[in-house]
Amino acid sequence: MNNRSKWLLISVGLGVLLNPLNSSMIAVAIARLQNVYRLEFTEVSWVIFVFYLASAVAQPVMGKASDLFGRKKIFLAGLVIAFIASLLAPLSPYFGLLLVFRIIQAIGTSMMVAVGMAIVRIHITEKQATALSVMSIFLSGAAAIGPFIGGILIHWWDWQAIFLVNIPFVLASYLLAWRFIPNDHQATSLTQKLSFRKWLALIDAPGILLFTVGLVGLLVGLLSAKSVGHISMKHVIVGLIGLVSLGTFVRHELRTTAPFIPLRTFAKYPAMTRVNVEYMLVNVLFYSLFFGLPSYLQMVRHVSEFHTGLLMLSLGLCSLVVSPLAGRWIDKSGPRPALLLSAILMTLGSIWIVTWHPTTPMISVCLALAAFGVSNGLNNVGMQAALFQSSPKEIIGVASGLFNTSRYLGTILSSLLISIVMGDTFNAGGLRILGIILTVIAMYLIIMNRKSVASTPLEASMNS
Repeated sequence: MNNRSKWLLISVGLGVLLNPLNSSMIAVAIARLQNVYRLEFTEVSWVIFVFYLASAVAQPVMGKASDLFGRKKIFLAGLVIAFIASLLAPLSPYFGLLLVFRIIQAIGTSMMVAVGMAIVRIHITEKQATALSVMSIFLSGAAAIGPFIGGILIHWWDWQAIFLVNIPFVLASYLLAWRFIPNDHQATSLTQKLSFRKWLALIDAPGILLFTVGLVGLLVGLLSAKSVGHISMKHVIVGLIGLVSLGTFVRHELRTTAPFIPLRTFAKYPAMTRVNVEYMLVNVLFYSLFFGLPSYLQMVRHVSEFHTGLLMLSLGLCSLVVSPLAGRWIDKSGPRPALLLSAILMTLGSIWIVTWHPTTPMISVCLALAAFGVSNGLNNVGMQAALFQSSPKEIIGVASGLFNTSRYLGTILSSLLISIVMGDTFNAGGLRILGIILTVIAMYLIIMNRKSVASTPLEASMNS
């Protein structure tokens, strides 16, 4: 790999890490934001919801946009948007305004993720596998150490620092990307041929709108009812709007020629559908712990943000250490044995959480985090391998997009689960109920993977 390629890789890596970093740093800031804005957990949890919802919509849209406007332009524009959001978010006097900047931040960082891998694939031809593995380290490493970085920043400064810390990354990435990412000459001619109306049809703007309104409507209806403590007519109406929108979305996606989420693919390839359902459940498990545990430690156990970040680091480090080892194992034995072990570890970790009480030693917390960290390392590689194994080669691009959508849905559902179970105040009893629910989900994953072990060779031969 020549010197120019190395600088290009660094410039892209510094940009793409911003999305996972900002999605994970917030985990240790929830309790602080509750105090600052005087909100209940069900209200402050929207800072998680809006980020993942905006990312779920923005990434596929910006991937299509890059083919028209150029990958370099989309990447640089994403950096500018992320810079503006990171600079203005700390100045938010109201929580609603913070949510707006959080959405803008998600869109900006998603623009870089959407085109980052493509830029590396196209412009780095020498040792491309090594370059892509380095990109994966930027992505997974940022997510893993996010709570630790967030804990340090909040401990020494305040919650505003988790936004301001993005600025040096943005500036460094922009300067390097401007210098080392080549221009896309073909994109200009494509843009001139495409009208705004055709562009809206290409990205399936009606589908995006229905999908967003449907999810937001359901979330608002459920969380509002939980926060108030009873179901009013207003909650019913908002929830019905969400359900009707999602129903209309499904009908629209089955009819349109360029769907935002190609639902027919799920029906056509049941093995791939099973992998996506499994991946969604895996993310419900992992992120329920990832977002729920820091708030529990700070609110119930009165652990500082700094020490919470240190504890969460054990989860991230276990995940990072196990991922390359999992890759070697999966190359030899296939993904299912690793995914089965992952489900067993998540089951044990969830059962362990059920036994906790307010005076449980912190070593017990570390053991549960280690179990989930190892399982996440196995899942990082195993689920991707299972996707490739279950998806025909001719639709692997579509399959990867659906795979990412499943991840985002899992993270959104995890936050919804925490909000419903915990309600307005975190307590040890709520955590035990959460642990029981996670145990049931993890045990179901064990059943899914045990059944899949025997069918994997057949599926592989059918799809090859």
